[in-house]
Amino acid sequence: MTFSIVARSGHPDPEEAEWGVAVASKFLAVGSAVPAAVAQVGAIATQADANVAYKGLALAHLDEGANASIALQRLLEEDPGRDHRQVGIVDVEGGAATHTGSACLDWAGGVTGDGYAIQGNILTGEDVVLAMEAAFLATDDSMPLAHRLLAALAAGDEAGGDSRGRQSAALLVVREGAGYSGGDDIACDLRVDDHAAPVQELARLLDLNDLYLTASTEEEKVPVTPELREELEAMARAGGHRDLHAWVGTENYEMRVADDLSWIDRRVLAIARGEDGGSAS
Repeated sequence: MTFSIVARSGHPDPEEAEWGVAVASKFLAVGSAVPAAVAQVGAIATQADANVAYKGLALAHLDEGANASIALQRLLEEDPGRDHRQVGIVDVEGGAATHTGSACLDWAGGVTGDGYAIQGNILTGEDVVLAMEAAFLATDDSMPLAHRLLAALAAGDEAGGDSRGRQSAALLVVREGAGYSGGDDIACDLRVDDHAAPVQELARLLDLNDLYLTASTEEEKVPVTPELREELEAMARAGGHRDLHAWVGTENYEMRVADDLSWIDRRVLAIARGEDGGSAS
């Protein structure tokens, strides 16, 4: 009753590589059950008659050095309910494996390729999985993995998706040191638990995630000159804030403005000036 893609980015630098899962279903809060990922280890989606224990077990097998195929084999060997399971796994190097149990309800199946595993059950047809694969392969590997996964998920949704309808979707991506202020590895962890158009809502949330929870690149940083600092301080006070630091904290722009206010993200600067449709108060 779910369709998903599990993937690794193709970045050659292990510290910059990403692993992630995108999933959608006619099921409440699919993100609570299906995806799991650990940076420098791999990612998994467990679905159909999901065995949620697979998440911890698979990641442990991968962490111990097993590749995706071996990790999947170990999961199935240990599970008498394997005929009812569907699983996709990608390992640290991008090796991929997928399993669709013989008891999964039609249409059910999956495909794998270099760096990805795509699978679904109770779908409108095989076209869902094939559309996801085509969309993923059509994306540029230089794109953030979250956006590539979302493109694949949207293609599956447009191709028919879950034959029972739509309800929830989720997106999980990990990269070393990618979390809030670098405190963990979670680059993106978004869930739409109950919505008439969950994949579209997930896209909206990803845009917000990019603004609020993604660190600025060097190209996005605008140096704060004394003149610009004066302009921004005046903007903050006009909006009822104590100072620029208070505005940054109130608006949740900590990932997009330097702690010492030496630079500001160009999009945040546009918002502050009322040029980007955002609010400066």
